[in-house]
Amino acid sequence: MSATRYKNVPNREKQMQKMGMTSEKDEVYIEIAKNGGPSLDQKKTEVKMFCVDLTHMSRLAQFLVLTTATFVVYLVYGYMQELIFRLEEFRPHGWYLTLIQFGFYIPFGLLEMFLTGEQNRKIPLSMYALLALLTVGTMGLSNTSVGYLNYPTQVIFKCCKLIPVMIGGVLIQGKRYSLIDVTAMLMMVFGLIMFTLADSSVSASFNTYGVLLISAALCCDGAIGNIQEKALKQYSAGNSEMVFYSYAIGFVYILFGILVAGDIFTAINVCQKYPMETYGYGLIFSLTGYIGVNIVLGLVKTFGALVAVTVTTCRKAVTIALSFLFFTKPFTYQYVWSGLIVVLGIYLNIYSKNKASWDAFMAHKWHWVRQALALAPRYPGRSVAGSIV
Repeated sequence: MSATRYKNVPNREKQMQKMGMTSEKDEVYIEIAKNGGPSLDQKKTEVKMFCVDLTHMSRLAQFLVLTTATFVVYLVYGYMQELIFRLEEFRPHGWYLTLIQFGFYIPFGLLEMFLTGEQNRKIPLSMYALLALLTVGTMGLSNTSVGYLNYPTQVIFKCCKLIPVMIGGVLIQGKRYSLIDVTAMLMMVFGLIMFTLADSSVSASFNTYGVLLISAALCCDGAIGNIQEKALKQYSAGNSEMVFYSYAIGFVYILFGILVAGDIFTAINVCQKYPMETYGYGLIFSLTGYIGVNIVLGLVKTFGALVAVTVTTCRKAVTIALSFLFFTKPFTYQYVWSGLIVVLGIYLNIYSKNKASWDAFMAHKWHWVRQALALAPRYPGRSVAGSIV
């Protein structure tokens, strides 16, 4: 009996299609297209936050757990980073903090490699040598800039990674960008300029050298994103492998650099005087940074890049607000509107990447609103105008 029913299923679907009806498979596909994400009727994909399995939870519960974890972890990360540089004697030693951070990331990455079973290296060491150099530039220059810039200014610069990413995409991968992407980039540039001018007018700690450092860090970040994408696709490597080798080789680069510069001995003396404020806070700073990267990757995998960017952008806004609350610094409303221009540029860029799904979603919602307000017929196909056409 069951075999007969099974054999008749394809015929049933063909008959339904002839009658203008939709099969169950088509209904699931349409639902996915409307929602722009996984359907609730689909088989659940595995969702893990390190060793904690979230697969059995509802999608709302998964979202709340991952979002809460993102906020908590990155707020601690930002707080620790600013707190470390509140120590005046440590301000010139951003590179030594990066050395500490890379030193902690090595065992974290090694442990993750063994847990995920990715012990075999797939990407050539020559590629990792370049990636490590760019990673050092991104994180080292970013950490060092905190010693010369108001922390909110540093955060708002980091929000504008799109600018060097687009430039790097054109130069490295030969990409072409739409008018919307270019407009988004120009809005970010304008917002950055206004935010920087506001900072220079009210902040005594503003330093042009800090702006140069964070700008150079963004350039490295723009290049590294394109090269990482190219390497991962070409060699089919895992994230844990890339993290381990990039930071392990980068650690050697930084150690060699600060040994040659002679800064390491001064930094060690400062850390010996304040072990908790440097090594202790540095451990928390490194651990939260590493955990945060993995949580955001889980957010992207489960809910998509749009949701992930929305969560991380809100997190950065809260980080800036808490920075003004926890650490005394001057404030002007020019920070607010120039920051909003940057945020608008970010979402314009997201819109350009999801234009088709967003347009379809907005058209669907607009039609629903018109129906609710009795501005559109409920069955437009049966109207007089429709029948004439």
